[in-house]
Amino acid sequence: MTSPKQSLPTIGMLYLDHVLRFFDKSNFKGWPEKIEQVVYHWGNDKQRFIDEVKRKKIDVLIGNVPATAYETFREIARALPKVRFIPTLDSQFSNKSKENVTHFCHKYQLPIPKTEIFYQVDEALAYINNTQYPKIVKRSYGPSNYGGYFVHKIDSAEEAVRLFSEKRYYPAYIQDFVPMKADIRVMLVGHQPVCAFWRRPPEGEWLTNTSQGGSMDYQDVPQEVLDLSVRASKAANAEYWACDIAVSTKDEYTILECATAFAAFPYIRDWIGQYLMWLLAPQYFGKPHFVHKNWEELGKIDASLLRTMRHITFGQASSSTDTGEYAPADEQYSVLKTHHMPGEEWPSEAWNFQDMHHQGQGNPYMAQEPVADCHHEDQNQAEHLLDSGIEDCSNVTVMGKTDTERQTDVACETDTEIETAPESKTESVQVYEPEQLVAFFKGVKGIGQTLAQEIVETLGVTGVLYALEHEPQQLMTFRNLKQKKLEAILRCWKENERVS
Repeated sequence: MTSPKQSLPTIGMLYLDHVLRFFDKSNFKGWPEKIEQVVYHWGNDKQRFIDEVKRKKIDVLIGNVPATAYETFREIARALPKVRFIPTLDSQFSNKSKENVTHFCHKYQLPIPKTEIFYQVDEALAYINNTQYPKIVKRSYGPSNYGGYFVHKIDSAEEAVRLFSEKRYYPAYIQDFVPMKADIRVMLVGHQPVCAFWRRPPEGEWLTNTSQGGSMDYQDVPQEVLDLSVRASKAANAEYWACDIAVSTKDEYTILECATAFAAFPYIRDWIGQYLMWLLAPQYFGKPHFVHKNWEELGKIDASLLRTMRHITFGQASSSTDTGEYAPADEQYSVLKTHHMPGEEWPSEAWNFQDMHHQGQGNPYMAQEPVADCHHEDQNQAEHLLDSGIEDCSNVTVMGKTDTERQTDVACETDTEIETAPESKTESVQVYEPEQLVAFFKGVKGIGQTLAQEIVETLGVTGVLYALEHEPQQLMTFRNLKQKKLEAILRCWKENERVS
C-alpha cells in the first residue's frame, strides 16, 4: 500500500531578501511532509535559485513575487517547466503594475475608471494639455503603494507637469477622478469571498487609506461588490485574490486594484493554506468551509486581538427533514478549485511594455535583466532610469491658452457645464469587438481562424489595438507569424482604418 508521503508533491516556500514573508510553514498545518524553502537574493541570483529548486526536487513553489522581480521570475518559471508556481505568474500579472491591472480589466471587461497610459512624452503632453480635470495620477510600477503615498489628485495641466517633474513616474498613468464615498476591499480564497470591509475617507478628504485617517467597518458590503470581486478572481484563475473596489457617490462600482499580493491577518493566511493543501492533495485533506459574511462577526473583535488569532474554523450546518425534500445550503458562494493551465496568458514578449520602451533601437525582445530588478536600497536609482521625460517640459499650453487662462475660464463656468463638457475636441474613435478583430486577421492572407483567435484571446482588444498602432513586433511572438505576414497585417490595417 502506498503511503501518503510518497504521493504528496514537495512544497517549497518562495521567499526574497528584504521582502516581508506572506506565508509561514505553520499556515500549512497538518502537511505531513517536509516543506522546503528557497530564498531569492536579487542581483545575479537567477541561475543559483533555479539550481536550488531543482536540487531540492520541489514540485510546487508557493509565494508572491514583488513587482521589481516579476520579469526575472517569468524567466525562472520558463526554466522550471515542471514546477507549479502558486500563484502562477499569469495570476500575478496584476501584481506588477497599475497598467497591468488596467490591461487585465480591459481584457475581461471588468469596470475600472477611464485610464490612459503613455510611454511617449509627446503623447502624454498632448493628453495633459487637452483633457479636463481633476485627474488621478498613480505610480504604475514599483514597491507597494503603502498608505496612498503614490496616488495624487491633480487639478490642472500645470500641476500634472509639476508632479511628473518631481516624482518622475513612468509610464504616465492617468485616470479620471471618481468622486468616492468609500472603497471596499474584498479578499477571496478559491473564488469565495472570505473577508470584506469598507474604507471610508475622513470628512472632506478623498483618500480612504487608514494611514491617512480613513476608517474601516465590516457591515453591509453590497452583493454587487462581492459578485464583481468573484468575477475578477475567476478571470485571474487565482487561488487567492483581493480587489479594491471604488463606490462612487452615485453607487457605481469600479475596480481600483486587484492582485494576489495583499495584507491579510494570519488567520486568513491559514485559510489559504487549508485551501492549497486540499487543492494539491484532495485525497488527504478536506475542502475548507468558510461561513458567508463571517467578517461581519469577526470584524467586531478588537483589531489588536484579531491580528493574533490563528486557525479559526467553522462548523458546517447540516439540514434534515422528515419528508426528504431538498434543503438548500447556506453558502452564497462555493469554494472552487483553480485549474493548472499550461502556457502563458500574459507573455512578457507582448506585455512588458516598460522594458520594451526603454531598449532603444535594438531588438525589443532581446533577453536582459529588468531595469528595476533590485531590492529597496537600489529603488531610487531604478526610478531614475524609468523617468517619463515629461519633467523636461516647463511650459504648458492648454488648447491654445496658458494654464492660468484656462483655469480662469473654468472658474466662470457653472457646475452643470463642467460636468457635461466634452473631454476634448477630438475625432470619434472606432470601437472594436473581439469578433471584429478576429474577422480582420482572418481577412489577411495566410492567417486562419485558429491563429486569429489566438492573437485576440491572448492580447485582448486593447492589446491588439496597441500592437497594431504602436508595437507591431509583438505580433511576431505568435507561432508561424513572420515578417511577411506582419507586413501584410499592417497593410490591411491601414486600409481598414482608411475605410473606417
